[in-house]
Amino acid sequence: MWILMKGLLILFSAAVGFGVALNVMGSLLWGLSGLISGVLIALLALMFEENVRKTPLRIVLGGAMGLIISLVIANLLTYPFLKDVMDRHILSLAVYVVTNVFFGYTGLSVGMKKGEEFTPEYFHRLFSSSFRNISGIDKVVDTSVIIDGRIADVCETGFIEGTLIIPQFVLRELHYIADSPDPVRRTRGRRGLDILKRLQNQPYVDVKIVDKDYPKIKGVDAKLVELAKELKCKIITNDANLYKIAELQGVKVLNINELASSLKPIVLPGEVMNICVLKEGKEEGQGVGYLEDGTMVVIDNAKQYIGQKLDVTVTSVLQTPGGRMIFSKPKQEASGQAYR
Repeated sequence: MWILMKGLLILFSAAVGFGVALNVMGSLLWGLSGLISGVLIALLALMFEENVRKTPLRIVLGGAMGLIISLVIANLLTYPFLKDVMDRHILSLAVYVVTNVFFGYTGLSVGMKKGEEFTPEYFHRLFSSSFRNISGIDKVVDTSVIIDGRIADVCETGFIEGTLIIPQFVLRELHYIADSPDPVRRTRGRRGLDILKRLQNQPYVDVKIVDKDYPKIKGVDAKLVELAKELKCKIITNDANLYKIAELQGVKVLNINELASSLKPIVLPGEVMNICVLKEGKEEGQGVGYLEDGTMVVIDNAKQYIGQKLDVTVTSVLQTPGGRMIFSKPKQEASGQAYR
């Protein structure tokens, strides 16, 4: 069935090409040229149709839009030659055809390329009345988060989308820290500037520097809260004090520390882990080790194993404001107690 339809398309294109060329140019030779052109156009259309089947819809739509717009422009440009084309002037016909082919191909290729950007986020931004009304997508970034650096890793995974808003007063604070005479603060400030540059190169988020300031408000934290309220967006921070201030004023906060804690692997009582005992604990006989994510593991009766790896059985897990602590005991002791 498909072969029959393709054959009919080629025959129809050949007949149309022959008829149009013969009527316009009034010569059998031109009619044969039109016939060959019609066959070639039909073959190109069939090849194009095969490729379109494998192409995502957004790219097809982008190509179609680019083709239509470019052909409209081409016909507007060649409108002065249209009368000469109808009067069978060869030079005018050549200009008309070449212009339409050039603009059509360019519009198609550019449209298909830009069609890759037709994502839900793109349309959301396109049809939003202003970036201030995009509640829940744009985020104001705190200085502490930029210096911390983990936000760049999170952005690379694509979990954060939208626009990251960096106020000028946050940039000034970063520069002030980077120029500090204290070597530790200076290193942190320069790290923050490097992280900001890394964020600007992220493919999943846009970084927008805004000049908005509040001279009557003292303190960067208070200015951040006021900016977030005005723009109706969230704040990204890992500062506990800013978190509390923002929550009290009804501003939603994304806390990087809370995100990191929620992603730590769940450990249940009775599980067995292999831990390197690094130091002595606070209580007599205790040893202390750490998981890869930094979670402290307190091990009863493990002081003599300092510097060694030990299989331990989890007895309880304690969640504190400063993080999570795991209490355990050597596996052989837990097995012995269970056996008795």
